[in-house]
Amino acid sequence: MGGGIAAYKSVELCRRLVAAGAFVSPMLTAAAERFVTATTFSAVASEATRTTLWDGPEPSPHTTLGQRSDLMVVAPATARVLAAYAMGLADDLLVTTLLATRAPVVVCPAMHTEMWEQPAVQANVSTLRQRGVLLMGPVDGPLAGGDVGLGRMAEPADIVAACVAVLVGAA
Repeated sequence: MGGGIAAYKSVELCRRLVAAGAFVSPMLTAAAERFVTATTFSAVASEATRTTLWDGPEPSPHTTLGQRSDLMVVAPATARVLAAYAMGLADDLLVTTLLATRAPVVVCPAMHTEMWEQPAVQANVSTLRQRGVLLMGPVDGPLAGGDVGLGRMAEPADIVAACVAVLVGAA
C-alpha cells in the first residue's frame, strides 16, 4: 500500500473485506507506513500486518503469502509499485509477493493526475493489463494537497465488489 489520502481509505477497504468474510493478510510498504501504522491494519485485518521480507515467522513469507492467496489487492497502487511490479523488481515484500503468486491481482492506482498521465506510468499499466492484472480506477475527485482530478483511488465499496466478482468468476 502506498501513501496519501488513499492510505486511509485502505484501512476502510481492509475492514470491509474482513466484514465480507475475506481473510486479509495486510502488507505495508515503507511509504504506506508514513501515513498509517501496521497496528491500525492489524486491528482490522485477519492477522498481523507485515512490512518486510524479514518480519514474519516463515523464512520465505513472500512465497507463503503468494501461494495461499486466492486474490491479491494492492490499494493504493502508487506509481512506484506499478513500475516495480511491471518490471519484476522484487525490492520489497509487496512486490515480491505479487511476483510469487498465481492468484488474480487487483491494483487500485492512486496518484496525482500529472503522475497518472505520464507515459511511463501508462506503459506500466498497459504491461500489467496485458498480463491479466485487473485495474480498478483511478477515478476523478479530491487528491492529496487539495488538488482535484483523475488519480483518486476507487472507493472501498467498489473495490470490494470488484474483488467479489473476481473471486466468483475464478470459482
